[in-house]
Amino acid sequence: MEFRNLSFGSGFILVGILDDSGFPELLCATITVLYMLALTSNGLLLLVITMDARLHVPMYLLLGQLSLMDLLLTSVITPKAIMDFLLRDNTISFGGCALQMFLELAMGGAEDLLLAFMAYDRYVAICHPLNYMIFMRPRVCWLMVATSWIPAVQMSLAFTINTMWYPFCKSRQIRHLFCEMPPLLELACADTSSYELVVYSAGVLMLILPLTAIFFSYARILFTVLHMPSNEGRKKALVTCSSHMTVVGMYFGALTVMYVLPSSYHSPKQDNILSVFYTIVTPALNPLIYSLRNKEVTGALRRVLRNTRCHHHVHSR
Repeated sequence: MEFRNLSFGSGFILVGILDDSGFPELLCATITVLYMLALTSNGLLLLVITMDARLHVPMYLLLGQLSLMDLLLTSVITPKAIMDFLLRDNTISFGGCALQMFLELAMGGAEDLLLAFMAYDRYVAICHPLNYMIFMRPRVCWLMVATSWIPAVQMSLAFTINTMWYPFCKSRQIRHLFCEMPPLLELACADTSSYELVVYSAGVLMLILPLTAIFFSYARILFTVLHMPSNEGRKKALVTCSSHMTVVGMYFGALTVMYVLPSSYHSPKQDNILSVFYTIVTPALNPLIYSLRNKEVTGALRRVLRNTRCHHHVHSR
């Protein structure tokens, strides 16, 4: 194991799940398929929401932001992991590591907050349908989007600068899929206990506050749905909300284990698996969970594809 002082010009070696796996080729192929699925599904969803005027409503504005965040999050992590495995070169520069950490923290934090706003949107739509366009007017929607991005970017920048400021004089090997704070801080040759407490507190805050808002919203939704006179209305509300709760469960579950549970409760190998889950698997599945069970999205997709074919047919004459 190599030991040396790491300065701003030095780099690290990422020892991710592909290196620890018993079937690395199969796992690499699976991750590649999931990444292509994430690119295709999120890209299509963004295209449909942008092109179809019927989807220019608050719910789909927020859903489009979720797709954008997922697309960016998985693209920060997955292509490098795949290329590292294929080229047998797991090195990452000091600056590349800092950039990867910043982008991953920014996208992850923004998605935490956005999922809470999406729960509020569903609460207003189901519990206050007559006032929906008042509570969710365009200015409010864009304020929600800005509130998702700005605090997450600011917090990410602060944590990245503070983390990368530590002297790293232990092994260059980061036993993780990408540059993330917990495994990186293990390489620091200074006392990081106070800083780790700050990171832990911020992680709990960024998870607990959105989760509290989500559960409060869905508790009110469930109460309202159970008192609906129409079976059709009740079914539609439950289908829409179950999609959102599936996404919340997958995303927050993995992050809670990674950032909230003490490190003694999970090993580096388990962290590697969890990192694949919330940076690769979840971004690939989110659009499918929302769109496959949403008649408005599938209908809009058919209209966009039909219009595209007609446009191409006219120009080919």
